[in-house]
Amino acid sequence: MDFGDSPEEADFRRRLRDWLRDNNPGLPASSTSDAYWAGQAPWHQALYDAGFFGMSWPKDIGGQGLPSVYEVIVDAELARAGAPPRPSLGYLVVGIGHHASDDVKQRFLPGLVNGRDRWCQGFSEPDAGSDLASLRTRAELDGDEYVITGHKVWTSYSDAADWCLLLARTDPDVPKHRGLSAFAVPMRQPGIEQRPLKMINGVTREFGEVLFDGARVPAANMIGQPGEGWRLAMTVVSHEREPGELGYVARYSKVVSELGRQVKADPGKFGPEQVRDLGWAMIEAEMLRLHVSRRLSDRMDGISHGPEGSVDKLLMTAVEQAVGHAALSVGGTPHGDGDDMWLKVYLYSRAQSVMGGTSQIQRNLVASRILGLPAS
Repeated sequence: MDFGDSPEEADFRRRLRDWLRDNNPGLPASSTSDAYWAGQAPWHQALYDAGFFGMSWPKDIGGQGLPSVYEVIVDAELARAGAPPRPSLGYLVVGIGHHASDDVKQRFLPGLVNGRDRWCQGFSEPDAGSDLASLRTRAELDGDEYVITGHKVWTSYSDAADWCLLLARTDPDVPKHRGLSAFAVPMRQPGIEQRPLKMINGVTREFGEVLFDGARVPAANMIGQPGEGWRLAMTVVSHEREPGELGYVARYSKVVSELGRQVKADPGKFGPEQVRDLGWAMIEAEMLRLHVSRRLSDRMDGISHGPEGSVDKLLMTAVEQAVGHAALSVGGTPHGDGDDMWLKVYLYSRAQSVMGGTSQIQRNLVASRILGLPAS
């Protein structure tokens, strides 16, 4: 595999590098403060307006229509500049793009891609996380609208969202996987209550509970056909678990680079165990970068990955937790009113083995769908 730039790729890299010199928003390390999440919308729009977002998505929905390698270049240069990673929307774009009608795609995808419309994903529920098919949120047809009743949780950016890609039960009389449908639900309406969830690292705006009590959505906003919600959900989660879609490589590289600068600036301050922890985090981050490059190369060759996304998710979990451990080991905990950013990075990393499907569930999927092992 050739990781060198073509002349066109090298020119793109230079333009992006030059643009970042003047447009890096200087946000804190990701997932450590509300300021980071508040800055995501303007950062998304700035990247898009400059031509550095949606590189591989089709032009008819606002993308650049370029090979996936340009996404790799963007991630690498954002990490090099210490800029925030690109906002993680690929799984929503892919889910809607693969399953929606042409009319629905044209109505919703351009605003999602350019960042003018903010979206959240309403899948998980208090009693339906890993067992998503058992969700209880209902959508009942009333004329040309559906009435939504139910409770979602761990809904990212729900309080800032204009729209929610919602999974709800439209037919309670068929097997649970077949009775689900997906909708683009407008979030600014009566019948929707937001309850932000404060996380252990102090962030209050990343996740929330959302209660639907008589909220309405036009039937024309259904994504796909009635009963096709499970298929859409599987498309979404398979892409959600690919680290290349989420820009995580850039995020991890950003953290270990900042930690590396601290060690180089005052090497006598750090013991061999701290240096070892940082070295391992760097190796893990680089391993993931190469793995993502291989996945993107497969995609450019027309090879798609389904259950293999569970392998990606397990690798990403190991990397994030190695990086979080290094952040705590090298960055340390604050004294008095000191900066607690590295402690927050560590605390956030502990959730990676739960969010997006637990590591136990991912191992079960690898065992059953990839290795073909029988259920115990």
